[in-house]
Amino acid sequence: MKNMKLEITKADLSNHEAVARLFDLYRQFYKCPPDLKLATQFIRKRIERNESTIFLAKNEGKECGFVQLYPSFCSVDAVKIFILYDLYVDAPFRRSGVARKLMTYTTSWARAQEAARLDLLTAKTNVKAQTLYEELEYKRVLEDFFAYSLNLSEGE
Repeated sequence: MKNMKLEITKADLSNHEAVARLFDLYRQFYKCPPDLKLATQFIRKRIERNESTIFLAKNEGKECGFVQLYPSFCSVDAVKIFILYDLYVDAPFRRSGVARKLMTYTTSWARAQEAARLDLLTAKTNVKAQTLYEELEYKRVLEDFFAYSLNLSEGE
């Protein structure tokens, strides 16, 4: 897919269903069952509540990928950061530079928001993504920390 005419825009309610379609595919990539209704509701709420920033990539009008960021802070450094939680490129558009362009766009945007850092996690098995992140100068840092999670929806 050389000569792509990639356009990246901030998602809003006018295109939340296109993002939701990709978000549903993203969740399936991580072994979740297809659920377009859930994906649509989730994305719509994030946009309506201004709880995340989503950038949508289009090639000649066809939605081909997205990235979703959540605002946060690092108390230790006393700075604003963004959590890059979701990055997905639709299968027909992979290996065409869409992910790299989304990541580069996101980095520029986060700098313009005066963020000090972008943080992300990826599956240990997602070697292709790890390669991209390292090429973009992301540093692996989890050797210094353990990650914990408390599931609040269980055991009630």
